[in-house]
Amino acid sequence: MGRGWGRRTAVLAAAAAIALTGCSNPGDTVGPGGAGSPAPAEESVASAGPTGPAALPLDNGDGTAPGLAPVSADADRAEARALIDQVRTAARGARTGYERDEYGPAWTDSATGVALGKNGCGTRDDILRRDGTGVRFKSGSTCVVTAMSLADPYTGRSIPFEKSKATAVQIDHVVALSASWQMGAARWPEDKRVQFANDPLNLLAVDGPTNSGKGDATPAEWLPPNPAIRCAYVVRYAQVSVKYDLPVTDADKTAMSQQCA
Repeated sequence: MGRGWGRRTAVLAAAAAIALTGCSNPGDTVGPGGAGSPAPAEESVASAGPTGPAALPLDNGDGTAPGLAPVSADADRAEARALIDQVRTAARGARTGYERDEYGPAWTDSATGVALGKNGCGTRDDILRRDGTGVRFKSGSTCVVTAMSLADPYTGRSIPFEKSKATAVQIDHVVALSASWQMGAARWPEDKRVQFANDPLNLLAVDGPTNSGKGDATPAEWLPPNPAIRCAYVVRYAQVSVKYDLPVTDADKTAMSQQCA
């Protein structure tokens, strides 16, 4: 794959620098403030980066760069199709036995072998901080996000959040946990499932209602309503599938290839 998913970082709007080590008090709430609004006295304030950070997924093989930039150049779309070609196919198995607990505690910081793991912050807050701008934290914490603004890749909208409306933003598993269970994760050791559930490569901060509508759907069943990032979305789906040797159905692979044609 030439770049090996790339060493250069193509960012549509560069994110503010984030230091995700040495955090404390992990939490999982989010809310708005948005860049430019005054911070409450009890909150610490992160540097407000420019609006809409979005990295090209082909150049973001570990998931540490923010957002999801459109794949538009001919060479990049050719690389995207070559990546999708690597994804194995298999029949979708039964959902029998699936429970969220099979993937460990939600947003645990204990996952090994993934970027941002064991840095002292919960996974949800890691992803909010990665993808948000104007990020604010709970007083005394550099982990617990209480306010931010999100450039949502799925809808193409800019969304402000406040702590009292935590469900307005959700962290999407690009390859849904229950879908992975049906495609082979049921046979994985638990530590691999914990890794999968907390891998930033498989996680995006997105519009809550849109994510709820997606559920556990796969690419043949659901694509982001924003058509500009559908190729990027299936590239990310393929990256996760290849990394974990997790197959997709024939219908999913056909749908994925079509988005980057």
